[in-house]
Amino acid sequence: MSTSARTTASITRLGHQGDGVAEGPLFAPRTLPGEVITGTVDGSALGDIRIETPSDHRVQAPCRHYKSCGGCQLQHADDGFVAEWKQGIVYNALTAQGLETEFRPIHTSPPHSRRRATLAVRRTKKGAMAGFHGRASGVITQIPDCHLLDPDLLAAIPMAENLALIGASRKTPLAVTVTLSDIGLDVLVKNGKPLDGPLRLSLAQSVEKLGITRLTWDDEQIAMTQPPTQTFGNAKVCPPPGSFLQATRDGEAALLAAVQDIVQGAKRIVDLFAGCGTFALPLAEQAEVLAVEGDPEMIQALEAGWRQAKGLKLVKAVARDLYRRPMMPDELNPFGAFYEAAVLDPPRAGAEAQVAELIEARTKTIAYVSCNPVSFARDAKVLVEAGYQLNWVQVVDQFRWSSHTELVASFTLAD
Repeated sequence: MSTSARTTASITRLGHQGDGVAEGPLFAPRTLPGEVITGTVDGSALGDIRIETPSDHRVQAPCRHYKSCGGCQLQHADDGFVAEWKQGIVYNALTAQGLETEFRPIHTSPPHSRRRATLAVRRTKKGAMAGFHGRASGVITQIPDCHLLDPDLLAAIPMAENLALIGASRKTPLAVTVTLSDIGLDVLVKNGKPLDGPLRLSLAQSVEKLGITRLTWDDEQIAMTQPPTQTFGNAKVCPPPGSFLQATRDGEAALLAAVQDIVQGAKRIVDLFAGCGTFALPLAEQAEVLAVEGDPEMIQALEAGWRQAKGLKLVKAVARDLYRRPMMPDELNPFGAFYEAAVLDPPRAGAEAQVAELIEARTKTIAYVSCNPVSFARDAKVLVEAGYQLNWVQVVDQFRWSSHTELVASFTLAD
């Protein structure tokens, strides 16, 4: 088919990236099931799309940057449709494994709540500009009225532009990751000029003026006015630069509430893929916790946060690659005691090897937090076949208007 010829297509469903899918398959961004569209065909994609028959779920995008910005995929759909679609992604992943369960109501983070963003920032002839890349594009879209970012994060855009004036080359945009901490902006910069004496001095002198709490340039900390802490329960933790953090405080609270519901009553809990203590430290208010994480710096931050906190039970923090060396049954059931509950929060690959060892140890209760419904459903099937009951699933949508889906699931040993 000619790439310049227009064709008419009917959208039958949304793909996992949020694009409409028509027969072929042809993929059409920012379309919805039931819509009739026209567009030009380029391989398996449709471009220059015109909506001929709109869906009842189509709405005016709330953000004026939506058309050119690549930060969101689903602002053209109403909230009810997006919620049902995201629930459906998890439901379909479970159904493909022959599983079914109760779904609790989805929890969606509000607009203007994202506490971390990576801005693309480049120098221009007149100064600098910061924003997000357009969809599948190297073009940077400025986002002064972004509906995703926390207002304090949005206010940091001029800071990122100033960093580009100091340390960006004309050819390569900076990647400036800005995280809201308890006390200010935690900033990590990638793709900048190589550090030398004058650049270090210029950056260090700019930190306080630009309102930065900690500035890291590639792998080197330039300056820190105060530790940029995050609060987890009664503890305050200073995470390593760029380390994993839940996208919104609201989403983190929803995930934590679900995990606490699942493991309530347990006196000893193992938190696997524990990060900096998102779950381990709040859980330590009620139970002894073994926290295991592959990144030694994150484990050091978790342990330091626990030592400085008051009113927490024992937390033992262990740095260990759980993909290469999962916790074994004799470690999960040490002599004289055992871990009654486990929290799993693995990366997208899931926790296949660790799940097998939890089964062998007969761990009674498992709270599984996942950012990938497919790997979660694979692991869930293994657990169910081993005698666990999948009690319920709750989808948590802290990546509003994106195709990203997270969840928490409750498993208990049937016997």
